[in-house]
Amino acid sequence: MAKEFKAFLLRGNVVDLAVGIVIGAAFGAVVTALVRDLITPIVAAIIGEPDFSGLSFTIHHSTFHYGDFINVLIAFLSISAAVFFFVVKPVNTLMARRKTGVDVESETRQCSECLSEIPRQARKCAFCASPQPGGAPASAAI
Repeated sequence: MAKEFKAFLLRGNVVDLAVGIVIGAAFGAVVTALVRDLITPIVAAIIGEPDFSGLSFTIHHSTFHYGDFINVLIAFLSISAAVFFFVVKPVNTLMARRKTGVDVESETRQCSECLSEIPRQARKCAFCASPQPGGAPASAAI
């Protein structure tokens, strides 16, 4: 049982997930500090109120602290914008640069009959046994 647990922990997926969670938590702390230390003071300079947590109203002895909601909403929007502009957009740009379209010299192609993936040089499909046009000539298949 210990060997199986060790194999489970050392699989790539578990380690990658753990690293992703740690990096995500660290990134969350950085973005939270960005919002708290830079963006909130800018909002306070524009609106004139640095902290909205004191805003509330009362109806029938029930107090509604809508200021806390405004603070959390500003933080959420700021964090979402930071993640979008500093993570999503750059990654999308990098992926678009790497994407070159369909690889003409791919090692596989689709069977003309059953649409399964077969080697480009195949003369016959291994799945449906249909002859394939464009396969390697008999003299080239050595």
